[in-house]
Amino acid sequence: MTDAATRASSALSERLDRLPFTRKHLRVLTGSGIGWALDAMDVGLISFIIAALAAQWSLTPTEASWIASVGFVGMAVGASVGGLLADRFGRRQVFALTLLVYGLATGASALVGGLAALLVLRFLVGLGLGAELPVASTYVSEFAPARMRGRLIVILEAFWAIGWTLAALIGYVVIPASEDGWRWAFALGAIPAAYALIVRWGLPESARWLERRGRFTQAESVVRAFEDAAGAPAAPPTDGRPTVLPAAATSLGERLGTLWSAEFRVRTACLWLVWFCVNFSYYGAFIWIPSILVAQGYDLVRSFGFTLIITLAQLPGYAVAAWLIEVWGRRATLSVFLVGSAVSAIFFGTASGAGAITAAGMALSFFNLGAWGALYAVTPEMYPTSLRATGSGWAAGAGRIASIVAPLVVPPLLVAGGAPVLFVVFAAFFAVAAAAAWGLVDRRGVALDDR
Repeated sequence: MTDAATRASSALSERLDRLPFTRKHLRVLTGSGIGWALDAMDVGLISFIIAALAAQWSLTPTEASWIASVGFVGMAVGASVGGLLADRFGRRQVFALTLLVYGLATGASALVGGLAALLVLRFLVGLGLGAELPVASTYVSEFAPARMRGRLIVILEAFWAIGWTLAALIGYVVIPASEDGWRWAFALGAIPAAYALIVRWGLPESARWLERRGRFTQAESVVRAFEDAAGAPAAPPTDGRPTVLPAAATSLGERLGTLWSAEFRVRTACLWLVWFCVNFSYYGAFIWIPSILVAQGYDLVRSFGFTLIITLAQLPGYAVAAWLIEVWGRRATLSVFLVGSAVSAIFFGTASGAGAITAAGMALSFFNLGAWGALYAVTPEMYPTSLRATGSGWAAGAGRIASIVAPLVVPPLLVAGGAPVLFVVFAAFFAVAAAAAWGLVDRRGVALDDR
């Protein structure tokens, strides 16, 4: 594959990259972002629900950890399958389907009477959630103009902080209010099922995906709508042919094989390693923070209050990452925020007293969620259009393996060495991810590869 072919993009894509940010872009960003926030609300709620159910159902630490881990098993499967489906059937269709699946399963969780039923439903929730996140980032990246693409994906990721803050508020106000507080929390998590209808009918399909699938009239219509919103002069219609051949065939085996071809194997290996390490440390820490604080002597309500304050530090983390990612580039921003996460984890593990715990937790939240924003920005850029959702989904799927393992290893690590040892382990994983980030390709300001 020549450099010229790698750099080539279709006429439709060039037209999208020339556009200013318009209300149509804002609609795509906020429409996807609301789904992202609802996802975060669900993931965040389970950490508070685990703390409540552990007391109400007299769960052992292993049983409590499985409530978290079984959802991540579903997320690993969902991320891998969702990416494949999005490359085959479209970004918008799969995005809406994932919202529907996990919204209904979360609502049904409010009715369970025992651990077994809850575990089954948490797996189904994971299927939908795992598929949604990489598909949404792929979707937004394919509409974003090249000069601001990284920043917009970090802003998309920032909706996670909004959802997690909602979860912390529900955990602080609703769950402790009654014995059935956790049921009401699950009921609120059913909102994404209704929102799926808005996504299905209110957002456009990716023009890049439509063009790659040979649906040129529909792709032209989508791009024209964005040009009209920008007040741009009408461009001549495309001739109905992509300017470059696809990098990957439509069959499952060939697409997966292309991920490990000579062109992509280094970036795939490094991307999977970053995803694995970040998932391990993030979910190991943040799923267990309320329970860890309770174990250190803070009551349930107070531990939820600490977590709410810590969560609010995510927003400036995203804001700084969104600025730096177009100034420093993807790799440098990702690596610096991961190093900051490692240092903050060590401080959190050794902190004592309300002030120190809050400050260290806020630093961990700031750097870790800024790193997540950079990671979601760089991931879709690693692959061409014919492979983008598959590559993003399988990277996320590899990361979810770590999120399955992390909640299970937290209890024995706490027994072995307490919070200091646990958070040193998390810091080591952040450090490995920071090093692996330098094996990724930095496409700051460069058009997406439309093969």
